[in-house]
Amino acid sequence: MHTAIARFLQYLRVERNASEHTTKSYREDLTALTDYLAEARGGVCPGPGEVTILDLRGYVASLHESGYARTTIARRLASLRSFFRFGQREGWTKTNPAKPLRSPRKGRSLPHFLSTEDLGKLLETPPADEPLGLRDRAILETIYSAGLRVSELVSMSEGDLDMAAGIVRVRGKGRRERLAPIGTYAARALKHWRRVRKLNSHEPSGPEAPVFVNRFGRRMTTRSVGRMLEKYLKLTGLDSRTTPHSLRHSFATHLLDRGADIRSVQELLGHKSLVTTQIYTHVSITALREAYERAHPRAR
Repeated sequence: MHTAIARFLQYLRVERNASEHTTKSYREDLTALTDYLAEARGGVCPGPGEVTILDLRGYVASLHESGYARTTIARRLASLRSFFRFGQREGWTKTNPAKPLRSPRKGRSLPHFLSTEDLGKLLETPPADEPLGLRDRAILETIYSAGLRVSELVSMSEGDLDMAAGIVRVRGKGRRERLAPIGTYAARALKHWRRVRKLNSHEPSGPEAPVFVNRFGRRMTTRSVGRMLEKYLKLTGLDSRTTPHSLRHSFATHLLDRGADIRSVQELLGHKSLVTTQIYTHVSITALREAYERAHPRAR
């Protein structure tokens, strides 16, 4: 089983050109299955051709009993279907035991976002008279201005920025690239931060140099951006549910609220499917409904 998983992960990297994040997710999902199977079969994990639909039903039942979210269970089932489909191609198994299993229905939760007033408050919080404050302000402004995922932000290098044109080249999910605009506020914040960075001669330079670095001059991680945001949320007293991805949600919601075309927002977000973008139309309608009920004298 472990040899089969290793071959599948290699296939994802080489033939499917999957990102390290995607490969890691598949590895974790398949490792969780092997751990379950080994425990269920007295410490001996079966080969991929010996796994039955009953084994997988027991595995899914254990996930439900352990309190895993429906989205997590659905993702793990998708990983198993892909793995056993690959096994059929390679001749490890004659059938795909995961194919008949139905994924749990996903609840449609609306994304959390900030109002323009709260967002403005957050963006003004990092101190403008400290190097790390300038960096943090540039990070927050750039995420919101370009609607970036935090993984896209930390992977940005100097060669990706075209400040004259006001755009940044973004590497999104599935290694798809897109060009995202940078507004004047974000451009100004980036200019101040990059000027400060150049004063530190020990930090890397050139087109491959990271745009955002930590205090040691190394490329920032998604977790470090999250910790940075948590600090400013406490200072401002804003909703603690806010994450870096909430700024991307706010970007999309605010554009649609102000009349942007949904197809344009899809392109700006780098969504492969319009269905993914349509969640923000529900957010906008919800906000309009709340405003209507607050203001209309006969709404209730």
